[in-house]
Amino acid sequence: MMGKEEEIARIARRLDKMVTKKSAEGAMDLLRELKAMPITLHLLQSTRVGMSVNALRKQSSDEEVIALAKSLIKSWKKLLDASDAKARERGRGTPLPTSSRDASEAPDPSRKRPELPRAPSTPRITTFPPVPVTCDAVRNKCREMLTAALQTDHDHVAIGADCERLSAQIEECIFRDVGNTDMKYKNRVRSRISNLKDAKNPDLRRNVLCGAITPQQIAVMTSEEMASDELKEIRKAMTKEAIREHQMARTGGTQTDLFTCGKCRKKNCTYTQVQTRSSDEPMTTFVVCNECGNRWKFC
Repeated sequence: MMGKEEEIARIARRLDKMVTKKSAEGAMDLLRELKAMPITLHLLQSTRVGMSVNALRKQSSDEEVIALAKSLIKSWKKLLDASDAKARERGRGTPLPTSSRDASEAPDPSRKRPELPRAPSTPRITTFPPVPVTCDAVRNKCREMLTAALQTDHDHVAIGADCERLSAQIEECIFRDVGNTDMKYKNRVRSRISNLKDAKNPDLRRNVLCGAITPQQIAVMTSEEMASDELKEIRKAMTKEAIREHQMARTGGTQTDLFTCGKCRKKNCTYTQVQTRSSDEPMTTFVVCNECGNRWKFC
């Protein structure tokens, strides 16, 4: 098993390099190698090869590469679905534990959802830490919504991530940080859900699914930290423009590149000259940096 796992991990690394270099040369050979291998759920999760194949599929313009990548991802999804189906069948085959759990948790049936991933094969149990259990209806509902957000676009299938377990860990971290389920807690959860589902920022969701961003980190990240690079640039540009317009409106000055800001070292400035002393004295020059808002004056 280890030899096969190392081989798949090697292929995944080569695919990642292709994505980084934006070159799919040789990709078909690697994808064919993967297609010929009997991939198990354990191998899918331990090597995270699904994420590499999916990234290649999204970047490539080669129809043949895209088709084969889609075929692989589809077959791996069936593998995951089959594992979940076995888990459900196993759950139905043990009526006593089920009925006792139902009796003790009748007021809160949603609690059973985070426990579903415990039933499949051993890799599911050993790959992830235990789910923090809660009987609070509000918290369980938030976990369900976080799970749905993590399952957006089905990236979790290719990555082999357990969304219910992951959402429980994220919610637990938020609850521990806030301390209760008041409005601050709900707003925190809503902002995570909104950003995880954002079609313009899929990298955030993928990084959470593959573990690059931990539940502890996503639980406390600000909106700016979760935003996509594109949105960060837009916000930065809007801030600069707002500073520029504000300063120009207040000073009514002249834009120039003759001055260098001592704070950000940029030359994008606006200056105004005002007679602040007696008429035979030189005018005072007031300068505002249009980049960072820094102000200074000289006579």
